[in-house]
Amino acid sequence: MNVDGKKYRTIWLAEDGGSVEIIDQTKFPYAFEIARLHTMEDAAHAIRVMQVRGAPLIGATAGYGVALAMRADPSDANLHAACSALLETRPTAVNLHWALDKARKSLIQVAPENRAAAAFTLANDICDEDIAINMSIGMHGMELIAAISRLKREGEPVNILTHCNAGWLATVDWGTATAPIYMSHDGGIPVHVWVDETRPRNQGAFLTAWELGHHGVPHTVIVDNAGGHLMQHGEVDIVITGTDRTTATGDVCNKIGTYLKALAAKDNNVPFYVALPSPTIDFSLSDGVSQIPIEERSGLEVSQMTGRTEAGAIETINIVADGSEVGNPAFDVTPARLVTGLITERGVLEPNRKSIADAFPERVKMSA
Repeated sequence: MNVDGKKYRTIWLAEDGGSVEIIDQTKFPYAFEIARLHTMEDAAHAIRVMQVRGAPLIGATAGYGVALAMRADPSDANLHAACSALLETRPTAVNLHWALDKARKSLIQVAPENRAAAAFTLANDICDEDIAINMSIGMHGMELIAAISRLKREGEPVNILTHCNAGWLATVDWGTATAPIYMSHDGGIPVHVWVDETRPRNQGAFLTAWELGHHGVPHTVIVDNAGGHLMQHGEVDIVITGTDRTTATGDVCNKIGTYLKALAAKDNNVPFYVALPSPTIDFSLSDGVSQIPIEERSGLEVSQMTGRTEAGAIETINIVADGSEVGNPAFDVTPARLVTGLITERGVLEPNRKSIADAFPERVKMSA
Protein backbone atom coordinates (compact mmCIF):
# COMPACT_ATOMS: atom_id res chain seq x y z
CA MET A 1 0.00 0.00 0.00
CA ASN A 2 0.97 3.64 -0.22
CA VAL A 3 2.69 5.52 2.58
CA ASP A 4 2.80 9.10 1.38
CA GLY A 5 3.18 7.89 -2.19
CA LYS A 6 5.73 5.10 -1.56
CA LYS A 7 4.66 1.47 -1.79
CA TYR A 8 5.32 -0.90 1.09
CA ARG A 9 4.53 -4.40 2.21
CA THR A 10 4.43 -5.10 5.95
CA ILE A 11 7.10 -7.83 5.77
CA TRP A 12 9.79 -8.62 3.22
CA LEU A 13 13.10 -10.38 2.71
CA ALA A 14 15.97 -8.01 3.49
CA GLU A 15 18.57 -7.13 0.88
CA ASP A 16 21.10 -9.47 2.51
CA GLY A 17 18.84 -12.41 1.55
CA GLY A 18 19.17 -13.98 4.99
CA SER A 19 17.17 -11.75 7.31
CA VAL A 20 13.65 -10.34 7.26
CA GLU A 21 12.40 -6.79 7.69
CA ILE A 22 9.08 -5.71 9.18
CA ILE A 23 7.29 -2.47 9.93
CA ASP A 24 7.40 -2.21 13.73
CA GLN A 25 3.75 -1.63 14.63
CA THR A 26 4.48 -0.93 18.28
CA LYS A 27 5.87 2.45 17.20
CA PHE A 28 2.63 3.68 15.60
CA PRO A 29 1.24 6.27 15.24
CA TYR A 30 4.18 8.37 16.35
CA ALA A 31 6.94 6.82 14.25
CA PHE A 32 7.39 4.72 11.12
CA GLU A 33 10.27 2.34 11.83
CA ILE A 34 11.65 -0.78 10.21
CA ALA A 35 12.87 -3.67 12.40
CA ARG A 36 15.04 -6.55 11.23
CA LEU A 37 14.55 -10.20 12.22
CA HIS A 38 17.74 -12.29 12.22
CA THR A 39 16.57 -15.42 14.04
CA MET A 40 13.49 -17.52 14.71
CA GLU A 41 13.51 -16.10 18.22
CA ASP A 42 13.31 -12.60 16.75
CA ALA A 43 10.25 -13.63 14.72
CA ALA A 44 8.59 -15.22 17.76
CA HIS A 45 9.26 -12.07 19.80
CA ALA A 46 7.82 -9.87 17.04
CA ILE A 47 4.60 -11.89 17.06
CA ARG A 48 4.37 -12.07 20.85
CA VAL A 49 4.85 -8.36 21.55
CA MET A 50 2.76 -7.36 18.51
CA GLN A 51 5.44 -5.74 16.40
CA VAL A 52 3.42 -7.65 13.82
CA ARG A 53 -0.25 -8.40 14.37
CA GLY A 54 -3.32 -9.45 12.47
CA ALA A 55 -3.95 -13.09 11.61
CA PRO A 56 -2.59 -13.07 8.02
CA LEU A 57 0.58 -11.17 8.92
CA ILE A 58 1.18 -13.40 11.95
CA GLY A 59 1.02 -16.41 9.64
CA ALA A 60 3.44 -14.82 7.17
CA THR A 61 5.86 -13.89 9.96
CA ALA A 62 5.73 -17.44 11.29
CA GLY A 63 6.63 -18.70 7.81
CA TYR A 64 9.69 -16.49 7.77
CA GLY A 65 10.46 -17.54 11.35
CA VAL A 66 10.71 -21.15 10.23
CA ALA A 67 12.96 -20.08 7.35
CA LEU A 68 15.28 -18.27 9.75
CA ALA A 69 15.37 -21.38 11.94
CA MET A 70 16.25 -23.57 8.95
CA ARG A 71 19.04 -21.19 7.97
CA ALA A 72 20.58 -21.70 11.43
CA ASP A 73 19.93 -25.45 11.77
CA PRO A 74 18.00 -27.40 9.11
CA SER A 75 17.63 -30.60 11.15
CA ASP A 76 14.31 -32.39 11.71
CA ALA A 77 14.58 -31.69 15.43
CA ASN A 78 15.00 -27.95 14.90
CA LEU A 79 12.14 -27.84 12.38
CA HIS A 80 9.77 -29.32 14.95
CA ALA A 81 11.20 -27.16 17.75
CA ALA A 82 10.82 -23.96 15.72
CA CYS A 83 7.23 -24.74 14.77
CA SER A 84 6.38 -25.53 18.39
CA ALA A 85 7.98 -22.33 19.68
CA LEU A 86 6.24 -20.16 17.11
CA LEU A 87 2.90 -21.86 17.71
CA GLU A 88 2.93 -20.76 21.35
CA THR A 89 3.25 -17.04 20.58
CA ARG A 90 -0.45 -16.22 19.99
CA PRO A 91 -3.28 -18.74 20.61
CA THR A 92 -6.23 -17.24 18.74
CA ALA A 93 -5.10 -16.53 15.16
CA VAL A 94 -5.65 -19.71 13.15
CA ASN A 95 -3.40 -18.46 10.32
CA LEU A 96 -0.48 -19.12 12.65
CA HIS A 97 -1.47 -22.78 12.90
CA TRP A 98 -2.11 -22.94 9.16
CA ALA A 99 1.26 -21.49 8.16
CA LEU A 100 3.24 -23.65 10.59
CA ASP A 101 1.40 -26.82 9.60
CA LYS A 102 2.08 -26.03 5.96
CA ALA A 103 5.76 -25.40 6.67
CA ARG A 104 6.23 -28.55 8.73
CA LYS A 105 4.53 -30.85 6.24
CA SER A 106 6.34 -29.35 3.27
CA LEU A 107 9.86 -29.02 4.69
CA ILE A 108 10.04 -32.42 6.36
CA GLN A 109 10.05 -33.87 2.83
CA VAL A 110 13.04 -31.72 1.78
CA ALA A 111 16.63 -32.81 2.33
CA PRO A 112 18.18 -30.82 5.20
CA GLU A 113 20.80 -29.24 2.98
CA ASN A 114 18.02 -27.74 0.83
CA ARG A 115 15.63 -26.76 3.61
CA ALA A 116 16.68 -23.16 4.18
CA ALA A 117 16.19 -22.21 0.53
CA ALA A 118 12.90 -24.12 0.38
CA ALA A 119 11.68 -22.47 3.59
CA PHE A 120 12.37 -18.94 2.33
CA THR A 121 10.60 -19.79 -0.93
CA LEU A 122 7.62 -21.11 1.05
CA ALA A 123 7.49 -17.95 3.19
CA ASN A 124 7.60 -15.76 0.07
CA ASP A 125 4.78 -17.84 -1.44
CA ILE A 126 2.65 -17.40 1.70
CA CYS A 127 3.10 -13.64 1.38
CA ASP A 128 2.25 -13.58 -2.33
CA GLU A 129 -0.80 -15.76 -1.72
CA ASP A 130 -2.02 -13.42 1.01
CA ILE A 131 -1.80 -10.45 -1.34
CA ALA A 132 -3.69 -12.25 -4.10
CA ILE A 133 -6.40 -13.33 -1.65
CA ASN A 134 -6.81 -9.82 -0.28
CA MET A 135 -7.08 -8.33 -3.76
CA SER A 136 -9.91 -10.77 -4.51
CA ILE A 137 -11.60 -9.91 -1.21
CA GLY A 138 -11.29 -6.26 -2.15
CA MET A 139 -12.97 -6.73 -5.52
CA HIS A 140 -15.89 -8.70 -4.06
CA GLY A 141 -16.34 -6.23 -1.22
CA MET A 142 -16.13 -3.25 -3.56
CA GLU A 143 -19.23 -4.57 -5.34
CA LEU A 144 -21.16 -4.28 -2.06
CA ILE A 145 -19.97 -0.72 -1.53
CA ALA A 146 -20.70 0.22 -5.15
CA ALA A 147 -24.26 -1.11 -4.81
CA ILE A 148 -24.83 1.13 -1.78
CA SER A 149 -23.24 4.09 -3.55
CA ARG A 150 -25.66 3.79 -6.47
CA LEU A 151 -28.55 4.42 -4.05
CA LYS A 152 -27.04 7.67 -2.77
CA ARG A 153 -26.99 11.17 -4.15
CA GLU A 154 -24.09 11.92 -6.48
CA GLY A 155 -20.95 12.62 -4.48
CA GLU A 156 -22.43 11.44 -1.18
CA PRO A 157 -20.03 8.99 0.49
CA VAL A 158 -20.76 5.48 1.62
CA ASN A 159 -20.24 5.49 5.40
CA ILE A 160 -18.39 2.38 6.54
CA LEU A 161 -17.79 1.40 10.16
CA THR A 162 -14.84 -0.85 10.96
CA HIS A 163 -13.36 -2.15 14.20
CA CYS A 164 -9.76 -2.81 15.20
CA ASN A 165 -7.27 -2.98 12.33
CA ALA A 166 -8.04 -5.43 9.55
CA GLY A 167 -6.07 -3.26 7.18
CA TRP A 168 -2.86 -3.36 5.21
CA LEU A 169 -0.96 -3.42 8.52
CA ALA A 170 -2.71 -6.65 9.58
CA THR A 171 -1.80 -8.46 6.37
CA VAL A 172 1.06 -8.46 3.88
CA ASP A 173 -0.74 -5.91 1.68
CA TRP A 174 -4.21 -4.42 1.00
CA GLY A 175 -5.83 -5.73 4.19
CA THR A 176 -9.04 -7.72 4.53
CA ALA A 177 -11.76 -5.35 5.76
CA THR A 178 -9.96 -2.38 4.23
CA ALA A 179 -9.28 -3.91 0.80
CA PRO A 180 -12.82 -3.07 -0.43
CA ILE A 181 -12.40 0.42 1.02
CA TYR A 182 -9.08 1.08 -0.70
CA MET A 183 -10.31 -0.29 -4.02
CA SER A 184 -13.50 1.77 -3.81
CA HIS A 185 -11.58 4.92 -2.95
CA ASP A 186 -9.00 4.35 -5.69
CA GLY A 187 -11.80 3.53 -8.13
CA GLY A 188 -13.59 6.83 -7.57
CA ILE A 189 -16.40 5.66 -5.28
CA PRO A 190 -16.81 8.23 -2.46
CA VAL A 191 -16.27 6.57 0.91
CA HIS A 192 -15.93 7.71 4.50
CA VAL A 193 -14.78 5.41 7.29
CA TRP A 194 -15.83 5.52 10.92
CA VAL A 195 -12.77 4.20 12.75
CA ASP A 196 -13.37 2.67 16.18
CA GLU A 197 -10.50 3.53 18.51
CA THR A 198 -10.48 -0.15 19.63
CA ARG A 199 -9.41 -0.12 23.24
CA PRO A 200 -7.30 -1.22 24.95
CA ARG A 201 -4.47 -1.22 22.36
CA ASN A 202 -6.12 1.42 20.15
CA GLN A 203 -5.44 -0.40 16.89
CA GLY A 204 -8.15 1.65 15.22
CA ALA A 205 -6.94 5.05 16.39
CA PHE A 206 -3.26 4.14 16.06
CA LEU A 207 -3.15 1.87 13.00
CA THR A 208 -6.30 2.03 10.87
CA ALA A 209 -6.45 5.82 11.09
CA TRP A 210 -2.73 6.06 10.30
CA GLU A 211 -2.90 3.93 7.16
CA LEU A 212 -6.16 5.44 5.89
CA GLY A 213 -4.75 8.92 6.39
CA HIS A 214 -1.49 8.17 4.59
CA HIS A 215 -3.45 6.64 1.70
CA GLY A 216 -5.79 9.63 1.54
CA VAL A 217 -9.06 7.93 2.54
CA PRO A 218 -11.54 10.22 4.40
CA HIS A 219 -12.13 8.93 7.92
CA THR A 220 -13.18 9.92 11.44
CA VAL A 221 -11.96 8.29 14.66
CA ILE A 222 -14.71 7.56 17.18
CA VAL A 223 -14.83 5.98 20.64
CA ASP A 224 -15.76 2.31 20.66
CA ASN A 225 -19.24 2.89 22.08
CA ALA A 226 -20.29 5.49 19.47
CA GLY A 227 -21.08 2.99 16.72
CA GLY A 228 -24.57 2.11 17.93
CA HIS A 229 -25.49 5.78 18.24
CA LEU A 230 -24.33 6.45 14.67
CA MET A 231 -26.35 3.49 13.39
CA GLN A 232 -29.48 4.72 15.15
CA HIS A 233 -29.16 8.02 13.30
CA GLY A 234 -28.57 6.53 9.87
CA GLU A 235 -24.92 7.50 9.68
CA VAL A 236 -23.58 4.01 9.01
CA ASP A 237 -24.36 2.29 5.70
CA ILE A 238 -22.35 -0.89 6.23
CA VAL A 239 -20.09 -2.49 8.83
CA ILE A 240 -17.03 -4.40 7.65
CA THR A 241 -14.66 -6.06 10.10
CA GLY A 242 -11.98 -8.70 9.90
CA THR A 243 -11.61 -11.92 11.86
CA ASP A 244 -8.80 -13.95 13.40
CA ARG A 245 -10.67 -17.25 13.27
CA THR A 246 -13.90 -18.34 11.61
CA THR A 247 -15.71 -21.61 12.31
CA ALA A 248 -17.06 -23.98 9.68
CA THR A 249 -20.53 -22.69 10.59
CA GLY A 250 -19.75 -18.98 10.13
CA ASP A 251 -19.09 -17.79 13.69
CA VAL A 252 -16.34 -15.16 13.65
CA CYS A 253 -13.77 -14.31 16.30
CA ASN A 254 -12.42 -10.78 16.13
CA LYS A 255 -11.09 -8.05 18.41
CA ILE A 256 -13.04 -7.52 21.62
CA GLY A 257 -16.06 -5.29 20.95
CA THR A 258 -16.94 -6.72 17.55
CA TYR A 259 -19.87 -8.68 19.00
CA LEU A 260 -21.42 -5.47 20.34
CA LYS A 261 -21.12 -3.83 16.90
CA ALA A 262 -22.90 -6.80 15.35
CA LEU A 263 -25.72 -6.56 17.89
CA ALA A 264 -26.16 -2.85 17.20
CA ALA A 265 -26.09 -3.46 13.44
CA LYS A 266 -28.77 -6.15 13.74
CA ASP A 267 -31.01 -3.86 15.78
CA ASN A 268 -30.67 -1.05 13.23
CA ASN A 269 -30.86 -3.11 10.02
CA VAL A 270 -27.30 -2.19 9.07
CA PRO A 271 -25.54 -4.92 7.03
CA PHE A 272 -22.68 -6.49 8.97
CA TYR A 273 -20.00 -8.12 6.81
CA VAL A 274 -16.79 -9.88 7.77
CA ALA A 275 -13.87 -9.96 5.35
CA LEU A 276 -11.67 -13.02 5.64
CA PRO A 277 -9.09 -15.02 3.73
CA SER A 278 -9.82 -18.75 3.60
CA PRO A 279 -6.81 -19.68 5.81
CA THR A 280 -8.72 -17.95 8.63
CA ILE A 281 -11.47 -20.60 8.45
CA ASP A 282 -11.04 -23.40 10.99
CA PHE A 283 -13.05 -26.30 9.62
CA SER A 284 -12.49 -28.29 12.83
CA LEU A 285 -14.72 -25.93 14.81
CA SER A 286 -18.49 -25.57 14.74
CA ASP A 287 -19.25 -23.43 17.83
CA GLY A 288 -17.09 -20.35 18.14
CA VAL A 289 -18.24 -19.31 21.61
CA SER A 290 -17.37 -22.61 23.26
CA GLN A 291 -14.47 -23.78 21.09
CA ILE A 292 -12.30 -20.80 20.14
CA PRO A 293 -9.60 -20.06 22.74
CA ILE A 294 -9.72 -16.40 23.76
CA GLU A 295 -6.38 -14.81 24.51
CA GLU A 296 -6.23 -13.10 27.88
CA ARG A 297 -3.60 -10.39 27.63
CA SER A 298 -1.84 -8.37 30.28
CA GLY A 299 -3.98 -6.06 32.39
CA LEU A 300 -1.37 -3.35 31.85
CA GLU A 301 -2.82 -2.83 28.37
CA VAL A 302 -6.02 -1.64 30.07
CA SER A 303 -4.62 0.13 33.11
CA GLN A 304 -1.96 2.06 31.19
CA MET A 305 -2.03 4.18 28.07
CA THR A 306 0.80 5.54 25.95
CA GLY A 307 0.53 8.85 24.16
CA ARG A 308 2.41 11.91 23.03
CA THR A 309 2.50 14.99 25.24
CA GLU A 310 2.17 18.54 23.94
CA ALA A 311 5.95 18.79 24.26
CA GLY A 312 6.36 15.84 21.91
CA ALA A 313 7.48 13.25 24.47
CA ILE A 314 6.07 9.70 24.33
CA GLU A 315 4.90 8.74 27.81
CA THR A 316 2.94 5.93 29.44
CA ILE A 317 0.52 6.79 32.24
CA ASN A 318 -1.81 4.89 34.57
CA ILE A 319 -5.53 5.46 33.98
CA VAL A 320 -7.18 2.96 36.37
CA ALA A 321 -7.83 3.47 40.07
CA ASP A 322 -5.12 1.98 42.29
CA GLY A 323 -5.94 -1.47 43.61
CA SER A 324 -8.54 -2.34 40.97
CA GLU A 325 -8.46 -5.76 39.33
CA VAL A 326 -8.14 -5.59 35.54
CA GLY A 327 -9.35 -8.17 33.01
CA ASN A 328 -8.29 -8.10 29.38
CA PRO A 329 -9.90 -10.66 27.05
CA ALA A 330 -8.48 -9.74 23.64
CA PHE A 331 -11.23 -11.18 21.41
CA ASP A 332 -14.91 -12.03 21.33
CA VAL A 333 -17.05 -14.23 19.11
CA THR A 334 -19.88 -12.99 16.90
CA PRO A 335 -22.37 -15.79 16.15
CA ALA A 336 -23.18 -16.43 12.50
CA ARG A 337 -26.80 -15.36 13.04
CA LEU A 338 -25.59 -11.76 13.38
CA VAL A 339 -23.42 -11.81 10.25
CA THR A 340 -24.90 -10.65 6.94
CA GLY A 341 -22.18 -12.23 4.83
CA LEU A 342 -18.56 -13.37 4.66
CA ILE A 343 -16.42 -11.59 2.07
CA THR A 344 -13.87 -14.15 0.87
CA GLU A 345 -11.55 -14.52 -2.10
CA ARG A 346 -14.20 -16.74 -3.71
CA GLY A 347 -17.10 -14.36 -3.28
CA VAL A 348 -19.55 -13.19 -0.63
CA LEU A 349 -20.81 -16.23 1.26
CA GLU A 350 -23.75 -16.83 3.54
CA PRO A 351 -22.49 -17.48 7.07
CA ASN A 352 -23.42 -21.14 7.28
CA ARG A 353 -21.75 -24.53 6.94
CA LYS A 354 -23.07 -25.37 3.45
CA SER A 355 -22.12 -22.08 1.84
CA ILE A 356 -18.62 -22.16 3.31
CA ALA A 357 -18.07 -25.84 2.45
CA ASP A 358 -19.32 -25.36 -1.11
CA ALA A 359 -16.87 -22.48 -1.62
CA PHE A 360 -13.86 -24.33 -0.18
CA PRO A 361 -14.40 -28.07 -0.76
CA GLU A 362 -10.67 -28.79 -0.75
CA ARG A 363 -10.33 -27.35 2.76
CA VAL A 364 -13.22 -29.47 3.99
CA LYS A 365 -11.54 -32.59 2.57
CA MET A 366 -8.23 -31.71 4.25
CA SER A 367 -9.88 -31.28 7.65
CA ALA A 368 -11.90 -34.50 7.45
